[in-house]
Amino acid sequence: MFGIGMPELIIIMVIALIVIGPHKLPDLARSLGKGLAEFKKASEDFQNNIREETRKSEEKAEPPQQVAAPAPEPEHVAAAAPAEHDAVEKKDATEKKDATST
Repeated sequence: MFGIGMPELIIIMVIALIVIGPHKLPDLARSLGKGLAEFKKASEDFQNNIREETRKSEEKAEPPQQVAAPAPEPEHVAAAAPAEHDAVEKKDATEKKDATST
């Protein structure tokens, strides 16, 4: 816990019993327990609020991406594309042949 073993805990309880008295000690322990429970609940609520606000701000920062339809290609570009592709393939084949023969 806090490096407090059983002997230290017993000494603290005996001192509390002497100082506070046997009649008020249970009330004090009950109040302390309620206070710790309320603190734990408040800290969990705070953490949940921070997580929720972080999630909301991340959603605002990243707008949903929409996939746009591709723009139609003009006819002269579409018709020229296969010829250019064939020319590039022939060039690559020629370069490979030259590289292997050397």
